[in-house]
Amino acid sequence: MPNFSGMWTVTQQMQAKGQSIWPPLPPAIGAAYEGGFFAGQIGVSGVATHNLVVGPVASAQNASKQWKTSNTGGDPTSVIDGPTNSSTMNSATYPAAQFCEGLTIGGFSDWYMPAQNELEVCYYNLKPTTTANNTSSGINPNAVPARASQYTSGTPAQTSAAAFITSTGAEAFDANFYWASTENSATSGKIQTFSTGRQYYASKTNYYRVRAIRRVAV
Repeated sequence: MPNFSGMWTVTQQMQAKGQSIWPPLPPAIGAAYEGGFFAGQIGVSGVATHNLVVGPVASAQNASKQWKTSNTGGDPTSVIDGPTNSSTMNSATYPAAQFCEGLTIGGFSDWYMPAQNELEVCYYNLKPTTTANNTSSGINPNAVPARASQYTSGTPAQTSAAAFITSTGAEAFDANFYWASTENSATSGKIQTFSTGRQYYASKTNYYRVRAIRRVAV
């Protein structure tokens, strides 16, 4: 029997369903899920490996954290492995990552600071406003499905998840920059704004928002 990322014959599908090992469908975007809310999937070559869970805004978000207390290099550069990036930076030298790593929410203690492509999935699926997108950002080979093109002004559109809409939702991302756990250079870290989706970078010692996520294997 192939694993969940392989190709299934009809007979194998029926066997898997009969044995209750057929992978379940993911919940709706923004639905309560695994200690937070379902934000979408990440994977490799368009094949999902994990469901992403964004933490509740009241406990998993901080509005003012530095990426690092000094502009020095040698920090994690992965655009997809947020858990490793974040755990590597779990010290007072990295206030944003330390905040995420210290959380226990919904009985789960594996929250972390999202990597660049994980944060992008959160923006794509949970965009809080109707503001036009930055059309120089958005390519994400780890999204599911993978995206090889930049945003258009209207895609992604504002999320349909009511709890994540700026004007009405208690869980909405702020229309401001959020840190990713991905280093850009020796002196800067990756950021993305949740107003236009622009992906950029900023001095590690700047203060921006951070929101913790966790992942669940598919």
